[in-house]
Amino acid sequence: MCELLWSDPDDISDWESNPRGAGVIFGSGLVDKFLQMNNMNFVVRAHQLIMEGYKVHFNGKLFTVRSCPSYCYRCKNDAAIMKLDSNLKNDFNTFNASEEDYKPAPKKKELPEYFL
Repeated sequence: MCELLWSDPDDISDWESNPRGAGVIFGSGLVDKFLQMNNMNFVVRAHQLIMEGYKVHFNGKLFTVRSCPSYCYRCKNDAAIMKLDSNLKNDFNTFNASEEDYKPAPKKKELPEYFL
């Protein structure tokens, strides 16, 4: 389960190393196998930053839902809430942060000369 949190979906069939250095990149073939082995219809995950608030992967077998708008007060990404009905039909509500919640990145502190 930890790999599902720290890994990212991509348009591949199996898996590859993740250039971020955490988890792996996984594809539709592994998702299909996981769903079949666990008798599941789909997986919903939330770790990855998605600018639109949510993303549907692999023909609706995997969803990424980002619930915090404007990550770290500066990414200006939308957020989303996924709704499911009793038949597992999904719908999304998206929203963004208010402009007053946006904060520019903090200025980097300069190192003293003796560290240069």
